[in-house]
Amino acid sequence: MYVLDDLNLNIESIVMNKSANTFMELAFAEAIAAEEIGEVPVGAVVVDSLSGEVISAAGNRVEVHHDPSAHAELIAIQRASHKRMSPRLINCDLYVTLEPCPMCAQAISYARIRRLYFGALDSKGGGVESGARIFHQSSCRHKPEIYGGLCAGRSADMLRNFFQSKR
Repeated sequence: MYVLDDLNLNIESIVMNKSANTFMELAFAEAIAAEEIGEVPVGAVVVDSLSGEVISAAGNRVEVHHDPSAHAELIAIQRASHKRMSPRLINCDLYVTLEPCPMCAQAISYARIRRLYFGALDSKGGGVESGARIFHQSSCRHKPEIYGGLCAGRSADMLRNFFQSKR
């Protein structure tokens, strides 16, 4: 099931996304914190789907760490894996403000994330619904349930404003 935008939620999605919106708010808080230190405003949160506990949260740190792999999703997955003491995050959901890139999508697959919720599509660098579409490849080991477009307008606006301010 795909959520196309905040105005097109069906009844099942509304019930399910009550908590999803809360976790997306946490992801947005991470994105804002990343932007405040000059990073592209992307935030991610890993949640235990059984207890509702936030296991980890992170924003982009590519510039700060001088590391092209320091994406919010990867940092959040790494922190959650360390906390769980396991490379597999069974029964965990990932909330991220932007469609994950192919690198992050592969990590999501390897981590066995149960559900992926994301905000805006990334037509240039996305790896889930845009671009490489990692989860549609026959070599993909695990495909999470995908719910895209959650708070997409807000995410797109945040990114657009960030890049306009850099020009």
